[in-house]
Amino acid sequence: MTTAVAIILARAGSKGVPGKNSALIAGRPCASWTIEAAQRSETISRTALSTDDPRLQALGAALGVEVVARPPELATDTARVDDAARHAVEALGVGDDALIAILYANVPVRPDDLIDRCVRTCIETGADSVQSYAPVGKHHPWWTCRIDPGSAQVTPWEGDTLNGGVFRRQDLPDASIPDGGCLVVRLSSLLNPDAHHTPHGFLGADRRGVRTKEGDVIDIDTPIDRIVADAILNQRHPLTVPEDARA
Repeated sequence: MTTAVAIILARAGSKGVPGKNSALIAGRPCASWTIEAAQRSETISRTALSTDDPRLQALGAALGVEVVARPPELATDTARVDDAARHAVEALGVGDDALIAILYANVPVRPDDLIDRCVRTCIETGADSVQSYAPVGKHHPWWTCRIDPGSAQVTPWEGDTLNGGVFRRQDLPDASIPDGGCLVVRLSSLLNPDAHHTPHGFLGADRRGVRTKEGDVIDIDTPIDRIVADAILNQRHPLTVPEDARA
């Protein structure tokens, strides 16, 4: 059966939450949650951590994954994900027929079966890529608007009708957004030179999606995300206090 190579991407820097990939979440470095999620997945045959952070390189080695030293030019806040992933697979010498599961180290919370669902969907459908998507919830595109900075006039983001003519959230059509939980792509798509010139071109022409529920995936981009992830994981994995140490 075809399996996938997991490439975990973890930059040292971050403008929104500095040092988030090595920050402690529920008592453990954030990146460790993604590393162990990949190691537990049935469809992942090989796991590697691509990072420019010496602390994370040491963490990856301690947890038994391959470590790829990420060049500084691929670790800036403007560097592209696909460029970093291409560098990693080339450094690892991944075979031509491989599936690549791109995982972000700043996503400590994801469903246990999400990586396997994405890999298996890619295998079963023959798609170029499979990405996990969450429902947009109350932040629906139909309710997106523009507010003029001078007059404060509210106008639709697109079209001529505010709120899409919909008053109740329950009447909005289904809409989903990539949640960062998992992205599986065929190596042939990732390495396609024609795809490098367009945003997300590396995902190929045939793109599929796996649905998650609202809140299933926590992608740490803000300090609030970190608080939420910490609370969820502390609830799922409470620290055990020895009986003789309890008050």
